[in-house]
Amino acid sequence: MPGNLRQRLTPATTRARITALAAIAVVIALVSAGLVLTSGPSATQVTAYFSEGIGVYAGSTVRILGVEVGTIDSVQPEGTQVKVTMTVNGGVKVPAKADAVVVAASVVSDRYIQLLPAYTGGAQLASGAVIPESRTAVPVEVDQLYASLAKLANDLGPNGVNKHGALSDVINTGAANLAGNGADFNNMITQLGQATRTLSGSRGNFFATINNLQKFTTMLKDNDSQVRLAQQQLADVFTFLAGDKQELAGALNELATALGQVKYFIADNRSLIKSNVTKLASITKILVTERASLAEAVDDAPLAVDNVLGAYDPVTRTLDGRGDLRELEVTSGSSAQSAPATPTPTPATGSSSGNPFCATASSASGSSRSPLGTLCDQEQSAGAGVLVPLSPQQQAALPPLPLPAVGSVYGSAGTVRNNGG
Repeated sequence: MPGNLRQRLTPATTRARITALAAIAVVIALVSAGLVLTSGPSATQVTAYFSEGIGVYAGSTVRILGVEVGTIDSVQPEGTQVKVTMTVNGGVKVPAKADAVVVAASVVSDRYIQLLPAYTGGAQLASGAVIPESRTAVPVEVDQLYASLAKLANDLGPNGVNKHGALSDVINTGAANLAGNGADFNNMITQLGQATRTLSGSRGNFFATINNLQKFTTMLKDNDSQVRLAQQQLADVFTFLAGDKQELAGALNELATALGQVKYFIADNRSLIKSNVTKLASITKILVTERASLAEAVDDAPLAVDNVLGAYDPVTRTLDGRGDLRELEVTSGSSAQSAPATPTPTPATGSSSGNPFCATASSASGSSRSPLGTLCDQEQSAGAGVLVPLSPQQQAALPPLPLPAVGSVYGSAGTVRNNGG
């Protein structure tokens, strides 16, 4: 009997053990599932404020690009706004500056909230974020649309704009103007389309022109004081011209007359002018050819003028020079030969017959006798025989020379004796 009892109890015990093991397995599975669920991305709770919440209920969907990404938790009125709390599924990225829009899929169906735009990068909408009313929108209701249409019809009806038939007159005038002008109107629209295509093809140049114009206006703005000054000066000029308009008109009239006379003069003397221009070209060519000589003359002319001014004696009003008059004496066998570079003693003639200047000067007498004749007489009376060098003291006693002396200075014996020699 004990053995039979053991045989009957064994299957029950086995089933109990199996049930216990199954229960343990279910618990382990549930715990594992809970761990998996709790280990995923957390959901994002967002609060949005709308101007109205018609057709929006708790449990309605939240979508992005039409794809369901969450649900609406609650809809609560708060003063003049409606507070909507919604939850976005974990792992769904929403831009930090996202907008919320109530969308009506149809006239009678529930509405859902659309978050836009879709996330493409950057900061994300954090849990607990608030979307203000400035970033939310609601659809226009049908009754509002009907009310707007009714208001428009009333404003355009016999109690509004068309109370005295003004709208009817406009419509009739427009119909009369368009009657029979369908082809022209079509052509106008076609050409307008071509013009817009041309502007579109040249939009680069068009916008460059606008950009340059903007730079020009900016420059005028930055130089406003100078622009005002230029305008004031220009106004002064115009005022001056307006005050002297009679004189200006007369001057212009005379100028026109003068130009006419110049025209006739050129026409009458065309050949002479051509000849003069040709000759002037020749003269110009000569000047170009001799430009080196002209340059040298221009360089030497100041020195020559300075020498002339230095040689001029304002007391006697003469040009003083330095030279040996006896170089001009006529000697036997020669005529007017020049003296050598270094003066050599010259025998005195004792008379004026050997010197043509002294001979000419000696022929005169009285007040008409020249200074040269007097000099000849002095030399002859002093018994001048030869030219001798003068000492520095003797040179100092002589009248100043117009140019500095080069080498020895010679004088006659009489000159030396008269000057302390």
